[in-house]
Amino acid sequence: MSRVKRGVTAHARHGKVLKLSKGYIGRSSKCFRSAIERLEKAMQYAYRDRRNRRRDFRRLWITRINAAVRECGMKYSQFIHGLRMANVTTDRKILSELAVNDKDAFVAIVDKVKSAL
Repeated sequence: MSRVKRGVTAHARHGKVLKLSKGYIGRSSKCFRSAIERLEKAMQYAYRDRRNRRRDFRRLWITRINAAVRECGMKYSQFIHGLRMANVTTDRKILSELAVNDKDAFVAIVDKVKSAL
């Protein structure tokens, strides 16, 4: 059986890792071993923070809805309860967009919720 030299594969793999670690500080962007350690940690952070981003956006949407609802003389919890009673199936993302960009439509939804309560 003939001998297999793995230099090409290893070089390609190292190149991929170093390309992904471009922009890191110090040896982390130049040396393969430290680059791969930093890259693995960065991927863990990215995985975790994709979930945290959803959590943060939900908090932002709730804050915006609460501010807009309080201008109409209600509380957030009452508003959400009223939405369920009025069978309005609009999610918080859309409600916050309406609260920021289209006040008239949001006020119409609040009036519908008030009548349902």
